[in-house]
Amino acid sequence: MSEVKPYNQTQPKKEQVAEMFNNIAFRYDFLNSLLSLGIHKGWRKKAVTILKAKQPKIILDIATGTGDFAIEALKTNAKKVIGVDISEGMLNVGKEKIKKLNLTDKIELLVADAEHLPFSDNYVDAITVGFGVRNFENLEAGLKDMLRVLKPGGDLVIIEFSKPKGFFSYVYKFYFKHITPAIGKLFSKDHRAYSYLPESVEAFPYGEDLCKIISACGYSNASFQILTFGVASIYVASKK
Repeated sequence: MSEVKPYNQTQPKKEQVAEMFNNIAFRYDFLNSLLSLGIHKGWRKKAVTILKAKQPKIILDIATGTGDFAIEALKTNAKKVIGVDISEGMLNVGKEKIKKLNLTDKIELLVADAEHLPFSDNYVDAITVGFGVRNFENLEAGLKDMLRVLKPGGDLVIIEFSKPKGFFSYVYKFYFKHITPAIGKLFSKDHRAYSYLPESVEAFPYGEDLCKIISACGYSNASFQILTFGVASIYVASKK
């Protein structure tokens, strides 16, 4: 797995990712909806539906950003959702959103690194990650620390970009490599962020390859399902 960094190869990836998301935080929600045509909302709903049957009481949302996945996760009837991210700028936007929705008693947002989570072992009932594992400095270290804080029998649910096959792959590649960076440059003060997106997706494992990595990190029953012609996938695994 080759590593792609947003800006340069000498600065640690997590520092660059935090800087990148701090720079685009003020436009992130708008651009996310614009670039995905709103489809990402349906992907989150599907992921939350998977968790709902388990009735988790405490959910940890990794790479929570502005909190959309954390907010959606409340539909599992969880008592508490904790969202963590390395970008303080994104979390500040999320905190304002949660405050306006009167959800501050149910959702807590914290600055934290997925590789060094500030929680005790076996602390949460479920973990969600929406488009975040691709940005980890060390994928295996992040997966293992998430496993540590997950309770036995708890589930990990990841949504991540993948690569479509067949004719649609040509449409996807053109949109991702040309339209996405152009729109990002137009509306964001950090145009590199939207060039990094297709580059990081191209370099990141998906499908069976990502399931193998998840399993090697100690999870059981790792599986995936394709979303929207293979643009993204949902990965599900559990802790024994």
